[in-house]
Amino acid sequence: MYTTACYPGTFDPITLGHLDIVERASRVFEKVVILVADPLHKKCLFDIDERLNMVRESIAHLPNVSVDILRGQLLMDYCKAKEIGVVIRGMRAVSDFEYEFKMAWMNRRLFPEIELIFLLPSEEYTYISSTLVKEIVVLGGDVSQMVPSPVLKYIYLIKERLAKSGIGDEKEHSL
Repeated sequence: MYTTACYPGTFDPITLGHLDIVERASRVFEKVVILVADPLHKKCLFDIDERLNMVRESIAHLPNVSVDILRGQLLMDYCKAKEIGVVIRGMRAVSDFEYEFKMAWMNRRLFPEIELIFLLPSEEYTYISSTLVKEIVVLGGDVSQMVPSPVLKYIYLIKERLAKSGIGDEKEHSL
């Protein structure tokens, strides 16, 4: 039986949907590690330190949840090294399923001992994604009901950075 699980993602920025998944996972596992990815395949709006700070501040109320960086290695290699046997993924809608299904099978090929657990967010968060949060901010909307309060102090950076560079996710697949 595994007592530690990890929840990987870019968290660019962390949303209330992400936090909902983490809070529920923290009730199931003795320890949950949020892995903030520094990905090669997509450009993040917030740098790794900003994302780590947002996540740490957002989970401060969860004593059995910690934060680490996933940089320059496969998720499965990280799990092997840290003896983590469960990966948590959030799934908002059927549209997330195909991507998550492919990733699950690839990860199983790399590390057959791993268990992948999909958690559905609470209904009130199923529509939230980091991409939508960024788009709403750029268009002048209020995202205070979509992100944890620590993220709000970074919101001004979204509009500023997107206006300069236009970076961001084209499509987000899961929480």
